[in-house]
Amino acid sequence: MIWIVPVLVLLCFLLTHRWRYKAEPPLDRGLIPWLGHALEFGKDASKFITRMKLKHGNIFTVRAAGRYVTLLLDPHSYDEVINDPDSLDFGRYAQVLMDRIFNLRLPLHQPEKAQAMMKRHFMGGSLSTLNSTMSRNLETLLKTEMPLNQRNWKEEGLFHLSYSLLFKAGYLTLFGGEQNNNSTDPSRVYEEYKKLEGVLCSLARGTLRKEEKKTAQSIQRKLWELLAPAGLTEESGSSSWLHAYRRLLKEDGVDEEMQSRAVLMQLWATQGNVGPAAFWLLGYLLTNPEALAAVKREFGQISQMASSGTPLMDKSTKTPVFDSVLEETLRLTAAPFITREVVRDKTLHMADGRDYLLRKGDRLCLFPFVSPQMDPEVHPEPQKFKFNRFLNEDGSVKKDFNKGGKKLKYYTMPWGAGTNGCVGKQFAINTIRKFVYMLLTSYDLELCDSSAQLPEKDASRYGFGMLQPQGDLLVRYKPRESR
Repeated sequence: MIWIVPVLVLLCFLLTHRWRYKAEPPLDRGLIPWLGHALEFGKDASKFITRMKLKHGNIFTVRAAGRYVTLLLDPHSYDEVINDPDSLDFGRYAQVLMDRIFNLRLPLHQPEKAQAMMKRHFMGGSLSTLNSTMSRNLETLLKTEMPLNQRNWKEEGLFHLSYSLLFKAGYLTLFGGEQNNNSTDPSRVYEEYKKLEGVLCSLARGTLRKEEKKTAQSIQRKLWELLAPAGLTEESGSSSWLHAYRRLLKEDGVDEEMQSRAVLMQLWATQGNVGPAAFWLLGYLLTNPEALAAVKREFGQISQMASSGTPLMDKSTKTPVFDSVLEETLRLTAAPFITREVVRDKTLHMADGRDYLLRKGDRLCLFPFVSPQMDPEVHPEPQKFKFNRFLNEDGSVKKDFNKGGKKLKYYTMPWGAGTNGCVGKQFAINTIRKFVYMLLTSYDLELCDSSAQLPEKDASRYGFGMLQPQGDLLVRYKPRESR
């Protein structure tokens, strides 16, 4: 009977092994059967993908936990992926993540319908209304944290300050209505949300242990309960967008319990990146005096033209220096995967003339953080923060970046691209700009330790939008005295 063991091992090898066919991308299975490169991929995706790129080039396939994932890292070829929804499907992988993270299963309604609804509420005249509401909520919350008549310094972690204020303001703007109505206290929602965020990456990867799963489920249930009233009725005080989203779900036959789970998903989608982005931007400014002085100078000119900061939320207000700082911040810290399921065999035509066959059932992934954002050919000294990287010498916006002697269409991709790009991009930009403007013009803000540096990035969060810090950066602030 001793022969059974080697036979079983051989069968396992044959059933899980994969050979590379002619015209397919380089295949790297890893040493561990089935698991492949999953552990290294999950620990630090950027480091792993960079290593694979040096080994195999701009396209390769790796095995990770039984799945075969093809990484494409040539930004000149990204449109081949973004513009082919027939062979490369976005919705299927999104459904997988919704189920894993939010225990959410939605019918496959037409994405065009949902996209049109989002555009109506996050663009045009509706955007102006959202901007005004968000501005008012930010001012109220910041004055609550630090009354304008207070003269003593308040010390706080910059990440906590940025994330908590922007999350609460965003919650009030989109989900909870005014603070003085009967809606759920935003502080309670934020407290529970941060608990969920602590296990979010593990939920997405399916790596939680049994007891951790129970804890995560308890947090989810609490958040579903807190969010249940949001957008349910016209009297809930929530935004018109949330009412419209609820109606869309109802039309698709989604019950109220599953609607609450969908609202939690939207809470993460709308609030999970703005706070961390503001933290990194302010952190880079506070640790780079020249950049801070340039932004303050630009904001000071705006302050002289307006009696209040509200006009800053208007897209027509020109802030090229701030815009360059934001673009550079996102280049360094925005690290989402752009993922598609290969639903039928596809020949991928690379920009350099080579063709590669993609197998049905595989997963295709773009990782713009590695290329183009951290590519030294596109952005010299890519690890270094340069506040004017996206400005020409005359102060105009720089849009010409090259790779391989050709101009790039995609030189950063923090907002995604194509039909699945971020609809709320302008609202997010306006919100970050308003928040930074308020802190730098109405308050004195400085590092508690003038020699302090930004904390390291949490490498486990590569692939999930904005990166977060491993620690915090201690700052102090107080209302600025009138001069």
